[in-house]
Amino acid sequence: MNVTHAGLPTEKDLAQRRFAAAVAHELRTPLAGLRAEIEEARLHPGETDLPRLLDAVLRGVARLEAITADLFVLTQVADGGHVRRRPIDLSALARAHAATPDTGPQIRLRAADEVIVDAVPTLLDRLVTNLLDNALRYAKCSIQIQVRRHGTTAELIVTDDGPGIPAADRERVFESFARLDSARCRRRGGAGLGLAIARDIAHAHDGTLHVEGVTRGGARFVLRLPATGHAELLGIPIANHDHSSHGPT
Repeated sequence: MNVTHAGLPTEKDLAQRRFAAAVAHELRTPLAGLRAEIEEARLHPGETDLPRLLDAVLRGVARLEAITADLFVLTQVADGGHVRRRPIDLSALARAHAATPDTGPQIRLRAADEVIVDAVPTLLDRLVTNLLDNALRYAKCSIQIQVRRHGTTAELIVTDDGPGIPAADRERVFESFARLDSARCRRRGGAGLGLAIARDIAHAHDGTLHVEGVTRGGARFVLRLPATGHAELLGIPIANHDHSSHGPT
């Protein structure tokens, strides 16, 4: 363990301890629920509603799977420097994620023809997935995804029309297992690591991710990554000509 010159833990050590404590807390809750359900069935086997018990157990297992899967992604992000990156069209990735089922919020896409970034494919896909999952969780009617390029910077912006995030909480939402007092809180599902993972992936790719308010209500997540010169090398124009799908913006 790293220590300061006074023999005290470093800020990194304290952050790791806080994260470990948060993980332990999040794992304890579904495990306790599983134990309670199983012990109740064991004490009263003749009174057990088996379908209800199995549904409860499966929900607990799904929660544990989501947490462990997110923890695995975090280890991948930490090892990102050892994983080969390749040119990825951020616009094409957004188009792949913009397809939605008939039910739920409408997703509208505005994307430039080609916006190329160098990234680890699985990690960039997870970043976009997490941002869209978050928007789907809170949106009332619609979500807008915009991809564009400004000089050497690629931007992906996801905007929802949900309850929004108070200015005081716009950094806290990126903390692992953060709980907000506002209407936009983790109680709506998810393992509590989605936005933390998204920001870690952005940072691992020399980018940034932050959230802004929307005048008419909702939240806007802005991802910025270094754009590459592959578009020019391939003879692809980089002018920001947007093409809309899934209805007007």
